[in-house]
Amino acid sequence: MAQAGESEPVRVQVPGQASAQLVSATGGEAADGKGQLAWAGFEWARNPYVILITIYIFAPYFSGTVVGDPVRGQAIWGHINGVAGFIIACFGPLLGAIADRGGRRKPWIAAFVLTMAFATFLLWFALPMDAGIGILGAAAAVVIANVAFEFSAVFHNSMLPHVASQKGLARLSGLGLALGNLGSLLILVFMLIFLMLPGAVSWGFVPDTLPFGLDAAAHENSRIAGPIAAIWLLVFAVPLFLFTPDAKSSGLSSKGAVREGAQALVRTVKSLKGYRNVALYLVARMFYNDGKTAVLVFGGVYAAGVFGWGPLDLTLYGVVLSIFAVAGGLVGGWLDDALGSRNAILTSIGMTSLGVLLAVSITPQEIFFVIPYDPETATPLWSLPFFNTLPELIYISVVLLIAIFITAAYANSRTMLARIAPVSKMSEFFGLYALSGTATAFLGPLLVGIATSVFHSQRVGFASVLLLLGFGMALMFFVREERADEAVEERGA
Repeated sequence: MAQAGESEPVRVQVPGQASAQLVSATGGEAADGKGQLAWAGFEWARNPYVILITIYIFAPYFSGTVVGDPVRGQAIWGHINGVAGFIIACFGPLLGAIADRGGRRKPWIAAFVLTMAFATFLLWFALPMDAGIGILGAAAAVVIANVAFEFSAVFHNSMLPHVASQKGLARLSGLGLALGNLGSLLILVFMLIFLMLPGAVSWGFVPDTLPFGLDAAAHENSRIAGPIAAIWLLVFAVPLFLFTPDAKSSGLSSKGAVREGAQALVRTVKSLKGYRNVALYLVARMFYNDGKTAVLVFGGVYAAGVFGWGPLDLTLYGVVLSIFAVAGGLVGGWLDDALGSRNAILTSIGMTSLGVLLAVSITPQEIFFVIPYDPETATPLWSLPFFNTLPELIYISVVLLIAIFITAAYANSRTMLARIAPVSKMSEFFGLYALSGTATAFLGPLLVGIATSVFHSQRVGFASVLLLLGFGMALMFFVREERADEAVEERGA
């Protein structure tokens, strides 16, 4: 059987086929169908954290109820993400370099999964008005969980070119994000039916009371998002460890892997001047990823502030967007196959920017900047306790663009790196990939905060993310979609 790095095709048995040739993007033996599905399924386990904690449920609860002041809460939420981003920027590339030297990824992923689950569970104890673990305790737990989330992504992403074929990179990457959003959707539907709607509607399939003795008056239907995300992660991360093959250990001790990894990272950073195309891509991604991250971080807080939405509205809003985000992962794979990674990224950023522009053009009193709307005199569209005004429905309609194409952009971005990074330094470059996504993580929150303060407008502050998206998109026009060749790069070609 051919070893990793050899050019001879590797014959492996694939479920449902008599025989087939399946060679990974790195030249070794790719994972079988079950192993690839388990790799993608890790997104199903991990990504609900983003939806439940950082966007729709816990973030607005933290801002408006734990802090007690939405404006101050939004500022603190930005600082939390900035601190986590700084930590990730400092250590993410080093971890990727260590993975290359040590070989195995699963032990690291397991450690970060356990850390993330513990920190996320603690959010149950973040009580209203700075009680319980308080603002500081909740902030520390979110920082730890965010860091563990991103560090697990470094090792999980670096497995992609080892488990998938070159032609299958885009589809498997897109499938992972689609599964992640599908899992988030199922959790949000559960929370909507059993935790948010009881007492608000009299539908037959909705229980009369909250389960497990939860008390909505104590905001327990929002706080439970932490334990749900933690338990979901622990249960559904298991298949990755059972079915997806890991790289073989290099035989180095932990100390040796750290030492050689650090040395290799220094060399890699210095060599970026030789990998000009990859470096330009990472810089471009740094800016447009900051824009996407800011959209996600402030999306729930923005909607809650502008439209005065509560937990029920935000959960239903999350359900609707998650349905279309599931399609976004598949759209990303389709765009990548049809247009190539670079053009798919340009399309995804462009459509995300259009969605943001349309979103901020709508308020309870205004549609598309110029059409006035008077909520005081307008007749409600229906008697349901949510989304009963025309601006709200139009707003939801246009942000579907964001849900689809921001997910597609994530899928296209990591596929792009897997296509252009040098094979021998794949994990190091995925560490730099994490760095490019977090090195300026403070920039999005800072930009939104300054714009909001200067213009005294939440919509202007949110619209400022268009600057980051636009600059990143402009840089992408100069990126070439081709594998970095060390010999060519060193000659300065």
